[in-house]
Amino acid sequence: MTIGQLGVEVVTTRSGAPAMLDRELGEVMHPVVGPLVESERLYIAPSRLASRLGKPDPSRLVLFDVGLGAGSNAGLAWRTALSLPAGTRRIEIVSFDRRLDAFQLAADPAHATAFGLDGQAANAVRDLLETGHHENAGHVWRLVLGDLPDALEGEPAHGADIVFWDPFSPRANPELWTVRAFRALWRTCRAGATVHTYSGATATRTALLLGGFAVGFGEPTGDKVQTTTAAVDVRDLLRPLDARWLERLVRSSAPLPSDAPPGALELIPTLPQFST
Repeated sequence: MTIGQLGVEVVTTRSGAPAMLDRELGEVMHPVVGPLVESERLYIAPSRLASRLGKPDPSRLVLFDVGLGAGSNAGLAWRTALSLPAGTRRIEIVSFDRRLDAFQLAADPAHATAFGLDGQAANAVRDLLETGHHENAGHVWRLVLGDLPDALEGEPAHGADIVFWDPFSPRANPELWTVRAFRALWRTCRAGATVHTYSGATATRTALLLGGFAVGFGEPTGDKVQTTTAAVDVRDLLRPLDARWLERLVRSSAPLPSDAPPGALELIPTLPQFST
């Protein structure tokens, strides 16, 4: 595949930051603030990646990067892991996507620095594009190509510690914001796992709740006042959804995902996180 055949292009956001535009879907990855700022604010910092890697543990911390896109979220996570002192916990990044054109373009030397794919990430990116796998000093980064949630169902149960859920929007990729998708994800998450996504939509949060997760408010970034954090255990959330959110739920014009079960609006207030 040549650069001229790619269905994506690098554009400049109104803040002056570079970003990746998908021409077919008409959506920009990491809009407004750009990929490096959004990756840090929305995924790396809220997931406490560095501190979780700093805790002694012989097993790898497994990070699911759902929606590899231009690779900035995973690339910054990789650089974070490699920057820590020797003896800290190793990381295994599993990046999921259906196509690699955005990743390929971002890895081009003309754009790699802007998307965080230079330096310590460059060798990993080259191997991923060639073989789908890279390993360095016990750290692993591997690529899974295919449609979700089927690709998730091919992963072991109870393996993931952190999830960056960053596919295209529910408008462009509705199947990735359903109860089925989040149930498939929940199966792969171990105790203590957290999930981080840019979407603050009510239907996204109810899909996560109905998928088995405890759900909370995430950190704002760019033009998004609301984002979402979810967890296997509500005690791992800084700001769980509460009674006020339930009041807004019943007033929402689009409260539920497309595959919500009958009686979902009545079921949600009875879930454990709202009974404490």
